[in-house]
Amino acid sequence: MKGDRLLAIVLLLQNRGKLSAQELADRLEVSKRTILRDMESLSAAGVPVYAERGPNGGWLLLNDYSTDLTGMKKEELLSLLFGTGVHHRALRDIGYDRHFELAIEKLLAASPESVRRDAQSVRERLHIDGAGWHESREEYPFLEIVQEAVWSERKLRLAYNNTPERIVEPLGLVAKQNAWYVVARSEDGLRSFRVSRVNDAEMLDEGFERPADFDLAAYWRQSTRQFIERLPRYPATVRLQEQAFESFRKRRYVTVLRISNAGNGYVEAEVEFNTEDSACEIMLGFGSSGQVLKPEALVGKIKEELAAMRLLYSEPS
Repeated sequence: MKGDRLLAIVLLLQNRGKLSAQELADRLEVSKRTILRDMESLSAAGVPVYAERGPNGGWLLLNDYSTDLTGMKKEELLSLLFGTGVHHRALRDIGYDRHFELAIEKLLAASPESVRRDAQSVRERLHIDGAGWHESREEYPFLEIVQEAVWSERKLRLAYNNTPERIVEPLGLVAKQNAWYVVARSEDGLRSFRVSRVNDAEMLDEGFERPADFDLAAYWRQSTRQFIERLPRYPATVRLQEQAFESFRKRRYVTVLRISNAGNGYVEAEVEFNTEDSACEIMLGFGSSGQVLKPEALVGKIKEELAAMRLLYSEPS
């Protein structure tokens, strides 16, 4: 919501003149410290805000400044537009996503035509997926080359995951948590390549024509759904304490099918894991807060693991 708030500050100062940091904080329902940080952001982005000192002081805009925001550099404005993308799901959860989208449209409408074109270009080529799988600590030595090829619509020669080199047409980048993917068209059709697994990349002189109907966000959603559907499934019935169940159902590779109240503060659920090994690892992680009821094979595997752990900890160190 920072982009929304920055625009609101500019509009308030333009429409109402001088306002103190406390008045701005009260109107926008944030702290005074947040307003001071916002003023630093606006100033660094080229918006001519300045502070008038003294008992009747406050923040002002230069008299000839208006909300066309031409003082902002293109890259700085685009960072406001897309830097908050990972929080969109949280905004939707609390019913503020429509307000956020409206604020973005207002910011774009008040921007120069060249910036609006760049914003549309970024939306077509960059997608932020805020839904978490897991935290990643990957390295991307070829991300800059891949990004440049996406922006300039030039073909890439990729050596990927120790497979033979291929020529691809990079259509867009997707950021999921700390992992980057490039969606590209090749002779095999559309594919998603994990950028950390690129062994080598070379941007070629040859360009390509971007499909006019390609929607990066829609493709990624469909691709993610198909990936999940292709995962192996391992059905089981478990019982967990109610306070542990919410954490359990959010675990990666856990699908809850049916839930019932088991009484005494417990929940019983029919679930699907991906494999027996992952089911064993997940349930052991919940300790005495969770229990596998079936299948017997999984119950037996967990008993074996517990026996091995007991033996391990009973031996002298």
